[in-house]
Amino acid sequence: MLKPHGIAPLLLATLGFMTHHTHAQILVGQTTGVTGPVAAAVKETGIGARLYIDATNAKGGVAGEKIELITLDDQFDPKLSASNTRELVENRKVVALFMTRGTPHTEAVISILEQYGVPLIAPSTGAMVLHAPVRKYVFNVRATYQREAEKAITHLASIGIQRIAILHVDDSFGRDGLEGAQKGLAAAHLSAALVAKFDRSAPDFSGITPLLSQTQTQAAMIIGTGPAVAAGIRAIKTTGNKMQFVTLSNNASDGFMQLLGADGQGVIVSQVLPSSPNFPLVREATRLARARNIADLSPAMLEGFASAKVLVEALRRSGSKPSRERIQAALEGMQNFDLGGMTINYSPGNHTGLDFADLSIVSASQKFRR
Repeated sequence: MLKPHGIAPLLLATLGFMTHHTHAQILVGQTTGVTGPVAAAVKETGIGARLYIDATNAKGGVAGEKIELITLDDQFDPKLSASNTRELVENRKVVALFMTRGTPHTEAVISILEQYGVPLIAPSTGAMVLHAPVRKYVFNVRATYQREAEKAITHLASIGIQRIAILHVDDSFGRDGLEGAQKGLAAAHLSAALVAKFDRSAPDFSGITPLLSQTQTQAAMIIGTGPAVAAGIRAIKTTGNKMQFVTLSNNASDGFMQLLGADGQGVIVSQVLPSSPNFPLVREATRLARARNIADLSPAMLEGFASAKVLVEALRRSGSKPSRERIQAALEGMQNFDLGGMTINYSPGNHTGLDFADLSIVSASQKFRR
């Protein structure tokens, strides 16, 4: 059980190769679902982030000071996200927050960021509410869910699929993805064959599956956590329905494919970073991963790696003694930062980061193929 303020064991114990730097001087905080429904994806993004942070620390850190990432487990519960953030900001005195996970979970910490002037770098969510209007202390790295959903729907329409259902979790994340899907449908002059929502804590597709047959749905975009989406695909396939399935990049992890098993083949998963070694970002992350005996760099690991690069760059631009105020100023002045074939440009009026969106398909060998 969590202690008061939502304090939980550090993620350092969860990721086998993480090293706790006892003399670290730059404290960065993170609240995320180390346990719970997003644990598998969180582990992968954590591994990717640590690849770059560890490499930076091995070279002396930033201005001679090493970075310590303090991660508290919020169990994918927005209330714990908020209490963990207060612990990190008020008691641990972190200079920045990093890679929160989940839309309602990130929304739950914004008022605390604003109260204490703490920048949040690279929330692992593509919620539009974090982009427009601009949140002063939130600096996004990855593209929006709406961008992903719109691209996926446009692709389905381009290959002749017209009867598309949108099944979404009943929270701010699900509604955000639904809005993007509807934009894609409108652009293709289509209407959804079915729009249905499911509960976040106890997803049940028993009432949805017969409606898909009644509406002669050809494809379903399922917007939710990995376990919920996998359960939905399995429930629909059990009825003999052979429709096309699509989900968003929050499920672009090896953990999600393991949940799907044999039911994963052919599922389309949107992506927010490239996979081609033509990108220096991919080559750099792959090289560091192999040095840690990680043979396959998952999309989730690459997201963590790219996010850590932005974090470290912000710390470097903050001078010899990074503070909350200096990091905030450094981020808002970050122009033309080459992430590795992709450029980050922030300003006081733009905290969006990248706009890259792509599609992949799960192969029979449980790999993401572009």
